[in-house]
Amino acid sequence: MCMTEEKNIVTTDKSEALFDDGRIEAIQEYQSPEQLYQDLIARVKKYHPSGDISLIEKAYRIAYEAHKDQVRKSGEPYIIHPLCVGIILADLEMDKETIAAGLLHDVVEDTIMTDEEIAAEFGSDVALLVDGVTKLQQLQMAGSMEGKTPDKLEVQAENLRKMFLAMAKDIRVILIKLADRLHNMRTLKHMPPEKQQRIARETLDIYSPIAQRLGISRIKVELDDLSLKYLEPEVYYDLVEKIAVRKSEREKYIQNIVNEVSRHIENAGIEAQVDGRVKHFFRIYKKMKNQNKTIDQIYDLFAVRIIVNSLKDCYAALGVIHEMYKPIPGRFKDYIAMPKANMYQSLHTTLIGSSGQPFEIQIRTHEMHKAAEYGIAAHWKYKEASDGKKVEGQEEEKLAWLRQILEWQRDMSDNREFMNLLKNDLDLFSDSVYCFTPTGDVKNLLAGSTPIDFAYSIHSAVGNKMIGARVNGRLVTIDYEIKNGDRVEILTSHNSKGPSRDWLNVVKTTQAKNKINQWFKNELKEDNIVKGKELIHAYCKAKSINIQEIMKPEYMNAIMKRYGFKDWDSVYAAVGHGGLKEGQIVNRMQELYEKDHRKAMTDQEVLAAIEGESASRPVNARSRGGIVVKGIHDVAVRFSRCCSPVPGDEIVGYVTRGRGVSIHRTDCVNIMNLPEIERGRIIDAEWQQSPEEVTGEKFFAEIKIYANNRNGLLADISKTLTEKNIDILSMNTRTSKHGMATLWTSFEVRSREELNRIIDKIRAIDSVIDIERTSG
Repeated sequence: MCMTEEKNIVTTDKSEALFDDGRIEAIQEYQSPEQLYQDLIARVKKYHPSGDISLIEKAYRIAYEAHKDQVRKSGEPYIIHPLCVGIILADLEMDKETIAAGLLHDVVEDTIMTDEEIAAEFGSDVALLVDGVTKLQQLQMAGSMEGKTPDKLEVQAENLRKMFLAMAKDIRVILIKLADRLHNMRTLKHMPPEKQQRIARETLDIYSPIAQRLGISRIKVELDDLSLKYLEPEVYYDLVEKIAVRKSEREKYIQNIVNEVSRHIENAGIEAQVDGRVKHFFRIYKKMKNQNKTIDQIYDLFAVRIIVNSLKDCYAALGVIHEMYKPIPGRFKDYIAMPKANMYQSLHTTLIGSSGQPFEIQIRTHEMHKAAEYGIAAHWKYKEASDGKKVEGQEEEKLAWLRQILEWQRDMSDNREFMNLLKNDLDLFSDSVYCFTPTGDVKNLLAGSTPIDFAYSIHSAVGNKMIGARVNGRLVTIDYEIKNGDRVEILTSHNSKGPSRDWLNVVKTTQAKNKINQWFKNELKEDNIVKGKELIHAYCKAKSINIQEIMKPEYMNAIMKRYGFKDWDSVYAAVGHGGLKEGQIVNRMQELYEKDHRKAMTDQEVLAAIEGESASRPVNARSRGGIVVKGIHDVAVRFSRCCSPVPGDEIVGYVTRGRGVSIHRTDCVNIMNLPEIERGRIIDAEWQQSPEEVTGEKFFAEIKIYANNRNGLLADISKTLTEKNIDILSMNTRTSKHGMATLWTSFEVRSREELNRIIDKIRAIDSVIDIERTSG
C-alpha cells in the first residue's frame, strides 16, 4: 500500500500564504469525499473540451466501493487519497485516462479487483497505467515481505531501474506516481519522525529531480519546499518567520515594481501579463547555504515574470526592462536561444531597482510558460480536432534523458554503479556550460566539461575514435575546460585504438564516464570471462573443492544476487578484471553447499577425535582476535589498517615478508589488485566461531561519510558516536566548493553487527547522503 499519512487539509503555516506563484493548488478542507469528487469534476471541465466525464465517474464509484472499509491513519476515509491524486492530475490538465488511473491506483493492490477486471471496465490504456503504478508501489515492500534485510542501496537501485522501465512504457505512470508522492508529502505530519525524514530525503533525492527533468515545475517546487520542511524544520520555520515579518513591506515593493514594469511595457505597445512573487523557500535556502549567507544578506528574494504573446515580444520587453533598470553584469541568461536540458525556455535578468534592491525578471511567451509549468504533462493535454479525436503533441527532447537512463540500464549489471551514475545525473544544482558544434548546434554540458565530454555527447563512436580537438579553430589539450560560447570540433581517426583509462580522470559528465567504462568492459569482456573462469577453476583445484558440486543454479543465483549481477558471465568477467576475488566467490558457494550437505560424524571419526589422531586433521593456528589461520602453525597475526577487518567480515590472510600474516577483508582493494605472482601468498583465515573467544576485545574500524555540508553536522555525528559509547580515534573532514562534505572517522568496535548499527544510526542523521567503509 502506498503511504497513508494524514488528512488532505491545508495547514495554518504562514508559508501557505506567502506564495501566489502557480504551484498546484493545495486542497482545502472538505466534509465528504463527494465534495472532493465534485471539485475534481469542476477542475476537469475547466480545461477539457468534452463534457463526457463518464470514465472518471465510473472510476470514482468503483474506487469508492473498493476502499469503503479502509481508513487513513488520521481516521479519514481512504478514498480521500486517490481523490486528491486525481485533483493534482487535473491541475496538470491531464487526460481522462490518467485521472481515472489516478483514482484507481490503489484498487488492485488493496482490494480484490484484478488487472483483467480493470481492463474490461476501462480499457487497456487505463489498465496499463494502473498496473505500472501498482508495481512501483509493490517495489517498496521488496525484501521485507520475504523476511530479508537486503542492502538498502541494492534495493533502491533495483526499484529505480523498474521505475524507469515503467516510465519508458508510458510516461504517465510516473506522472501519477509524482501526484501520489506530492499528496503524501502534503500529508506527512502523522507519520513518525524517522519515516518523515526518510520519505522527505527520497523525495528530494529522486522524485523532485525527476519532476525537474520532466520540466514539471508546478510539482517540483512544492516537493522541494515540503522536503525542506521535514529535513530541516528549524531552517524552514525560521525562513517562514523572517519572510513573514516584513511581508507587507515586501508585497508593497513587489507591487510597485510590477506597476512600473506594466506601465513601461504598455507604453512600448507590448501586450503582456506581469506578476511578482517571493522565491521559493528551498531556492532561498540553497542560495543561503551555497553562498554562506543569512537571509538578510540575500537580496534577490523577489522575481517578476513577464508573459508575452510572441518570441519577438520577449526580446522587445527585455530592451524596455534594461532601459528602465540597471542590469547586474553576468546575471543575464538566454534560455530561449539555449534551452535547459528539460527544454525550459525563458529570458532571465537580474536588475537593480530604484531603491537599490536587486530583483530578477523572467520573460517568456504563454507557450513557454505552459511548458515550464506542465513540462512533459503538456504532451497529454487535450487538443481536440473537429471530429472530436485527441491530437497529442510531441515532447521528444524531454524524453531524451529517459532514453539515456534506459541505455545505462541495458549496459550495467552493477546496481551500485548505476546508482552512482544516476545520482550524479540527477544533481539539480550543477552548473551548465553552453557550446556549439561546427554546424552551429547547441550542446548543454556540465560546467568543467572537456572535449572528451563533448565528443561522447555527440555519439559514443565519436568519443571512442577521438584523437584530438579544436576549440574556436585552435588545437587544445583533451583536459581543456569548455567555456560558454566555445565552438568545439572533434578530430577522429579510424586508426584510433579507443579511449584511454586516463580519460576517466579527466571527464566530467556521467555519460562520458559510462561510455568509456562500457568500451573497456565490452572490448575486454570475452578475455575477462575466460580469465575469470580459469581463476575460479584453478582456485577450486588448489583447494581440492569439487567444482561440479558448488556450480549449482541455486548457489550461482545467490552469488549473482549478493553482488548485483544479471548473469554468470558477468561474475566471471568481474573476477577476470579484478573487481572480485575468486576466493570470495568459491568460498561463499562452498559455504552454501556445506550448509545444505551437513555430514554426521561416523563412529570411526568420533573415536579418532577422542584418541587425538591429529595427523588426520589440518593444522590451524589460533591467534589474537579469535582468528584461525589454516595450514600454518605458530604464526604472528596482525590486522591490516587498509581495510580494518572486524569480527563478522569475510577475511583472508596474506603472508608478509618477515611480519607474519596480515588479515584483510576479502573485498580489500589491495588484496583484489594483487599481481598474479603475489596471489600464492594468500591463505585461508576465519574468525573463531565461539563469540566468547573475542568478547571484550575491540577492533579498529574506519568509515567514510558523504553529506551535504551544514552547521552542526560534525557535532551531530560526534553525538551519535558518543551515545553509542564509541570512543572516536580520529576524524578528518573535507568540503568541496559545491557544498559536499566528506568525513573520515575511525573508532573501535567489537563486531560487524555493532559497526552496522553505528552506520545505520549515522545514516539517519540529516544531510548524510551515503556511508562506506574504507577498503584499501
